[in-house]
Amino acid sequence: MSAYGAISCVPRTSYLPSTIWPHPAPDNPNQRKDNSNTICIHHIDLQFAIKQEHEGLFEYLHVVFADEVDKGMTYPQEDMRDPATFANYFFAADVIVAIVGARSPDEDTPVGMSTSEVNEAVREVNLSLEASRRGRSWAECIAGFYYVKPNYPGRSSHICNAGFVVPPTQRGRGYGRVLAKSYLHYAPRLGYKASIFNLVYVNNEASIRLWENLGFIKAGRIPKAGRLKRSDGKGEEYVDAWVFYRSFSDSGSEGEAP
Repeated sequence: MSAYGAISCVPRTSYLPSTIWPHPAPDNPNQRKDNSNTICIHHIDLQFAIKQEHEGLFEYLHVVFADEVDKGMTYPQEDMRDPATFANYFFAADVIVAIVGARSPDEDTPVGMSTSEVNEAVREVNLSLEASRRGRSWAECIAGFYYVKPNYPGRSSHICNAGFVVPPTQRGRGYGRVLAKSYLHYAPRLGYKASIFNLVYVNNEASIRLWENLGFIKAGRIPKAGRLKRSDGKGEEYVDAWVFYRSFSDSGSEGEAP
């Protein structure tokens, strides 16, 4: 429930095509190029996540997100342990899951892909989530995930919001930037015209640099927006937050309103 009341989302009748992304993202100058690996991005929703053939997917995403909320440093919620609460919040609309590509025994190229294919630009692929998973556990193969949903109801529902999570075991590998770039690919194709992030806490320096590098602007600063846990474990403190905005009109892939 938002300050505007319930924000309804139109159920999807189909999923957007999966995409293969080089890792790290091609234009990231601060990450070592590692074209021996890729990330496959998949568009899902709640009904997809709870299917029997994807056993354990919903539960894994829930645990990772609940743990992040418990840390009290990035999301405003204080408790997300109830599965129904998680489903209502995170799966209110669309969810994107990133799967790290499997490698061949010599680790030169991902299984089933040639070196030339890896070096190509981001492209759509006919690859199911299970095929991308390649028999691994969700903890082994999920590089990160995020939701995409309207930030406002009705006449402003063309502006979306997203929430990103990279599991702790996958951090420091450049996956967050790949997720962010995939958001600029998928959100317009889901029908949104622009994006807003309501609460990017000022102590989250990595996220601030990332969104600024990807063309987001600071639309405002909210004083003492979050009562966050201190990184040294010594209690809590009030922290300001930035509001970030970006139009998708310059992305060349605007869609119809959801």
